[in-house]
Amino acid sequence: MAVTRHVIRAPVADVYAVLADGWTYSDWVVGTAHIRDVDPHWPEPGARIYHKAGPWPLSIRDSTVVVACVPGSRLVLRPRLWPLGEAEVSIALEPDGPAGTRVTMAEEFAAGPLRWVQTKLNDLALHRRNAESLRRLGDFAVRRRVPAAR
Repeated sequence: MAVTRHVIRAPVADVYAVLADGWTYSDWVVGTAHIRDVDPHWPEPGARIYHKAGPWPLSIRDSTVVVACVPGSRLVLRPRLWPLGEAEVSIALEPDGPAGTRVTMAEEFAAGPLRWVQTKLNDLALHRRNAESLRRLGDFAVRRRVPAAR
């Protein structure tokens, strides 16, 4: 399992607001190329984001479903990329001081062919990808707090 931690200099509510907006996923989740649709009840359990992932012309159309959600503190997702398989991603948010958020993202392959090739090398690749994703998530959360220059 790849576990990645990152501290974002924005309150938990601002970080969660980015997670709760399914349309932003292609902006911060590394590897997601395009969001095709988002269920209106996102991020409630069972809601889906319909995405395209990977580089053209090899991109795959599939979806990510919410497995569990505790608003403001935890989101568990099941991204699908068949025929490669599925992953389970848990994102936990904790306050870090008065205006910061400690984010912990844990990801592992859960179904399909990739589940059978889990190695330390895969965990390292996922960790590096997730570190960049959390850095991007942080950029979005921080920008929510800073009004645009006019």
